[in-house]
Amino acid sequence: MLKIGEFSKLSRVSVRMLRHYDEIGLLKPAEIDRFTDYRYYREDQLPTAGRIAALKNMGFSLADIVRILEVYDDREQMEKFFSARQKELETLSQDTAHKLTLLDAARKRLRKEENMSYNVTLKTIPERYAATIHMTIPRYEDEGIIWGKMAEETCRMNLVEDNPCLCAVTYLGGEYKEENVEMMAWKTVKGDYPDTEHVKFRTLPEVTVASCTYQGSYTQITEVYAAVIAWMEANGYEPAAPMFNIYHVSPHETQNPDEFVTEICYPVRKK
Repeated sequence: MLKIGEFSKLSRVSVRMLRHYDEIGLLKPAEIDRFTDYRYYREDQLPTAGRIAALKNMGFSLADIVRILEVYDDREQMEKFFSARQKELETLSQDTAHKLTLLDAARKRLRKEENMSYNVTLKTIPERYAATIHMTIPRYEDEGIIWGKMAEETCRMNLVEDNPCLCAVTYLGGEYKEENVEMMAWKTVKGDYPDTEHVKFRTLPEVTVASCTYQGSYTQITEVYAAVIAWMEANGYEPAAPMFNIYHVSPHETQNPDEFVTEICYPVRKK
């Protein structure tokens, strides 16, 4: 039998933590002297201490570890615990990567010597024939779903792109939504094509827009929206229809966000 201090040294678990493990029923001493209250552990409890340390390093809580040790010899149950924890860590990793991207973009903007400004202009986009697809997707970040569906349903049509070919997304609905986002993607083409289940070919009307084209990551797009809205207010215009983004250079052409070229378009009319 090992005294708690000896067991602490061999297991590399502090005496304070061993006492806490005892309190929560995670690793109880093999014996407690009823006269001195000394705790004693068996040598064969060292592997259990090692398992606890390994599970803690994987990010399991002590409450989780109590449950895990109860089924440690059941491979099926252990696989469920490990699989669930892996999914949690993958989600955390993606969230952390997204936050790091935002931080990096913010730092790059801070390091620029000149103040960032956006040039807003009034322009007319002429009537155009386009493949359109109207869908509701889970979130704005899932926009690739709608483009994937368009590609899937038109892949055998040999679409002839217009010159220039405009690829855009119109954001439907009057407010920002955290889920179930309604939008219409459209791509200008030449020729006549049959409609599919989701893709409809139609002529989009001429539209006057407050337009701003910028190069860079989508993380700064809110600033561009603000610049366009400020321009509209200053020049006596108001929104006339849902706004849309034209993707001149998108993730389809490059994986470098600094090379993206996006045109923000707000259909407008005079107040």
